[in-house]
Amino acid sequence: MPVSYLIDKQNKLVVATVTGVLTLDEVLASRRQLMSDPDFDPSLSQLADLSAVTELDLTAVELKMLAETSPFSLTSRRAFVGERPEVYGLARMYSIMRGLRGDQEIHVFRTRDAALAWVLKKHKAA
Repeated sequence: MPVSYLIDKQNKLVVATVTGVLTLDEVLASRRQLMSDPDFDPSLSQLADLSAVTELDLTAVELKMLAETSPFSLTSRRAFVGERPEVYGLARMYSIMRGLRGDQEIHVFRTRDAALAWVLKKHKAA
C-alpha cells in the first residue's frame, strides 16, 4: 500500500508515509483505516511525508473533494513534506483549501526535519 501510517502516542502524532503513485483511492482507503483505528483521536497532530511520491494521479476535482473533510480536528497541527515541486504544490493547494474550511494549522515543508520540528513544537510548549 502506498499510504501507511503509525500512531506515536507519546508525541500525540500520526506519521503517514506515502510512496509511489498517489491516488484518490489510496488516500480514501488510508483515511478509512485511520478513522477505524482504536488508537486514533482527531485531536492528534499529523506528519504526512510525501517525499517518496513518484507520481500524482489526483485531479483538481478529487483534491477539492479530499479537502472538503478531514479526519483531524481544525486545531490539529498538520505538517506535509513535499520535496518535489509538484508534490509541494499539491500539498499547498490542499492546505489552502482546508484553510478555507477553517483549518489554519496545516503547513507544507520541503524537508522532513523541518516538518517534524514544527509539528512537535506545539506539544513541547504545552
